Amino acid sequence: MAKPKINVFVEPKLKVSIAKEWLKRVVLAAFKVEGIEGAVEVGLVITDDETVQQLNKTYRDVDEPTDVLAFQMMASDENQGSDLAFVSPPDGLCRLGEVIISYPQALKQAQERGDRVTQELALLIVHGVLHLLGYDHEYPEDEQRMRAKEREAVEKLETIEG
Repeated sequence: MAKPKINVFVEPKLKVSIAKEWLKRVVLAAFKVEGIEGAVEVGLVITDDETVQQLNKTYRDVDEPTDVLAFQMMASDENQGSDLAFVSPPDGLCRLGEVIISYPQALKQAQERGDRVTQELALLIVHGVLHLLGYDHEYPEDEQRMRAKEREAVEKLETIEG
């Protein structure tokens, strides 16, 4: 069985040392709570406020930085019968999308909460991955469901790490 493929990019100009293997384990913790294994692919980008702000402005029409953005790929079953029908790639990977994290926002939020930046990064990564998997927090009941999944994934990660 194929393993999930996680592509990680940490913006070099941030001058921070974050282990890519740890970042991948965080994504895998989010997959684990959802029972995701096998041929899936996700991209994870840790970058600066300017990049996130530009993406936020371009794709959400919000001209300010944010902590996490998730860009979901269109799934083939969402487009059945449409002119936008999606062809599955020959490698069989289900490409979920990209999670973009603002490191400066994560650092600021960690300081505000009195947490380590790694705790905040883990929470933001899980949050973004859950968005790729279809979770949202527009309505209170959806937010409760999503927050519960976030806690479960972060606890699994802490169990693995600890």
